[in-house]
Amino acid sequence: MINQKNTAIFIPARLAATRLPNKPLELIDNQPMIIHVWKRAIESSLGKVVVATDSEEIAKLIKDEGGISVLTEQDHQSGSDRIYEALIKIDTMNEIKYVINLQGDLPNILDINLQQVLDILQNDTYEIGTLVAKIDTDMDLKNKNIVKALCDFNENKTIAKAIDFTRTYDQATKNNHFHHVGVYSYRRSSLERFINLPQSERETLFKLEQLRALDNNMNIGAALIDNSPLGVDTHEDLELVRKVMKKS
Repeated sequence: MINQKNTAIFIPARLAATRLPNKPLELIDNQPMIIHVWKRAIESSLGKVVVATDSEEIAKLIKDEGGISVLTEQDHQSGSDRIYEALIKIDTMNEIKYVINLQGDLPNILDINLQQVLDILQNDTYEIGTLVAKIDTDMDLKNKNIVKALCDFNENKTIAKAIDFTRTYDQATKNNHFHHVGVYSYRRSSLERFINLPQSERETLFKLEQLRALDNNMNIGAALIDNSPLGVDTHEDLELVRKVMKKS
């Protein structure tokens, strides 16, 4: 049974982002972005919250807020690889059975979204959970910076199997393309399996870690959410989220 004692939210945060260096430290409403993300995780009350980072500055920021941070190696292939290092360092007794991987660049994520991605694991069919939202415009559909999840939701259902992930789209199936929100849930055993798999060709080509799972026949469940959290990858994204969060 999933509960607060056997669940943890891990937030991977590194400084060496290619498009927006030092991204976790960028200020939004006078606070570093990583602090906003950490607070959203704390507010969810789903379990322990841990920031996994390669930066002593980020680690200190979190500790100064009374939070938990773990220093990790710099050269991880993905955020999931980074959080696994933090998991095995912080949970030597193997008490954490369910893990949420919350990207450190989603400062306006809602606590209900974290509950939704965790709830996917109630279904034993799925080894990994993630979130998707509707795509409202053709501009977003065509935007290669917006990762699309290909899903076929049955009528009145909010959870479906993720068939594929892509940066492009197929006009014939565009109604089955959804905006992928970079949040994941894992059973501990699934996370262990995932990080021990070699990177797949598609993961390396498209820079999408979830393709490693699909290319090795791991089932990913996607929950359709009503909102669309803003991910920050570029300076333009940062300015947009600053405006949105200032208004709220």
